[in-house]
Amino acid sequence: MIFDSHTHLNAAQFNEDIPETIARANELGVTEMAVVGFDYPTIEKSLQLSQTYPDIYSIIGWHPTEAGSYTKEAEEFLLARLSQRKVVALGEIGLDYYWMEDPKDVQEKVFRRQIAIAKEHQLPISIHTRDAIEDTYRILKEADIRDIGGIMHSFSGDDEWAKKFLDLGMHISFSGVVTFKKALEVQAAAKIVPFDRLLVETDAPYLAPVPYRGKRNEPGYTRYVVEKIAELREVTFEEVARQTTINAHRLFRIEK
Repeated sequence: MIFDSHTHLNAAQFNEDIPETIARANELGVTEMAVVGFDYPTIEKSLQLSQTYPDIYSIIGWHPTEAGSYTKEAEEFLLARLSQRKVVALGEIGLDYYWMEDPKDVQEKVFRRQIAIAKEHQLPISIHTRDAIEDTYRILKEADIRDIGGIMHSFSGDDEWAKKFLDLGMHISFSGVVTFKKALEVQAAAKIVPFDRLLVETDAPYLAPVPYRGKRNEPGYTRYVVEKIAELREVTFEEVARQTTINAHRLFRIEK
């Protein structure tokens, strides 16, 4: 069994074949997944999917590229849904200096506010950081998130940055990027993350792993992430699949 800890099965790219995509994932051993909603429509779709399928869970929050639309009404919308059954984390939240849809101070304000909400609800957080790793680390450290913990989603840093985030109490999740030939820093990080803090994901429909790089990613392709991490750590596929699933259950407080 494999747990895809971060996927966007709620994206428009899957509108026509959600049941088939889930069936293909199951065939590849990916039996559970967390679907991430990050604005009004994707949050509603994530909740719909987790209420429809027994092994799908919801992560909901306001993405940093949507920070400018995080109004009082948006917060009320989010708060009304965080306590719903099968909402297992708040996210993806964080900073994105690549797209820079909103100024840094706006992104930081929304990021800090959602961390506070996660603490109030005792939910782990799923972190998006792009070209903003230093500020993301600073904010998480200042917020002291150890009591709720969370995930550095689709981790793209090196082993030293991995250690820093681990020291804050975070889990490190690897996506298809770890399978890329030139992703040597990410691969170095995948070797040193403690086994009990390791997670796997697809971030589908984005970042498809080798051998599907450049194509639409699917939750089932988490299998290839597991295979690569097993190769890097010189352990069996089954060990990585089992431990990352145990870690997801523990972090998300899923009883199986």
